[in-house]
Amino acid sequence: MLRIIKFAKAGGPEVLEFIEMEVPAPGPSEVRIRVKAIGINRAESMWRNDKYVESPIFPAGLGYDAAGVVDAVGKDVTGFAVGDIVSTIPAFSLNKYSTYGEVILAPDHAVVKHPESLSFVEAASVWMMFLTAYGALVFDAQVKAGDFVIIPAASSSIGLAAIQIANYAGATPIALTRTSEKRQRLREAGAPHVIATQEQDMLAEVMRITQGKGARVVFDPVSGPDFPKLIAALTFQGIAYVYGALSEDETTIPVLEVIRKMPAIKGYSIRLVTGDAERRKVAIEYVTKGLASGALKPIIDRIFKFDEMVEVHRYLENSGQFGKIVVTV
Repeated sequence: MLRIIKFAKAGGPEVLEFIEMEVPAPGPSEVRIRVKAIGINRAESMWRNDKYVESPIFPAGLGYDAAGVVDAVGKDVTGFAVGDIVSTIPAFSLNKYSTYGEVILAPDHAVVKHPESLSFVEAASVWMMFLTAYGALVFDAQVKAGDFVIIPAASSSIGLAAIQIANYAGATPIALTRTSEKRQRLREAGAPHVIATQEQDMLAEVMRITQGKGARVVFDPVSGPDFPKLIAALTFQGIAYVYGALSEDETTIPVLEVIRKMPAIKGYSIRLVTGDAERRKVAIEYVTKGLASGALKPIIDRIFKFDEMVEVHRYLENSGQFGKIVVTV
């Protein structure tokens, strides 16, 4: 009997339950993985609260990111064998698969052999954050040298990944953080420009940095009442990606500013790249090369144990982390 984590109703971290069960043999196109580490994502908190892009079917599992060792494969799986060290990518519905468990099943299209240079903890942390940033900044926006990219919530795992992806593509990231407390760490993480939005005039600073032109891209997981300021900070016909809703307040669209600057405001999800086989392949290759070269490197905030998952979610929702939260199994 092995343990997995499920929840039978939406609510706070206390709804998470450890369930003992037998994990079945993998079916067609499935891989069974003995988990060594689990990467924790804000999406899972939203999922647990039933505030995600789809609603959970109870009892529901959680988790997109995991790393471990293959211990069985479905009869038609050819790319993996027992003993392979692998990690999962977010390319499935949480109503079908989940990674919060000692042993899990995953669809073979969402399993990759991670670079040997990565530990299990690092491998469990890379795919959600780097593929999310890649999809918006590289695949869709095609950022390049001369482009400025504004990154709100820059100390989150995806924010830090976006800083690295922007640099890797030749663009210039502008990291936003609430106070100066994390300024030096963000600079060390690769952000040449850091704006403390509660202490500085964000728009004035962006215009100073960009010599009055504004940024070509905003990569925003927050939304809320400050969204009009981000639109104002864009260059003419810039792009604002909305990929999260960390603010629970209403998001206002500044109509006159939109008419004046004619930006593209795009809802964005990692599914843009992970939901398509060819795009997924190219994205994985891009990130893998970045990891191998050292241009991309996961930043780990804190490591917990599997038994501490309720506390993990409490810690996640305090929004104080700098980088990825990982759980070892």
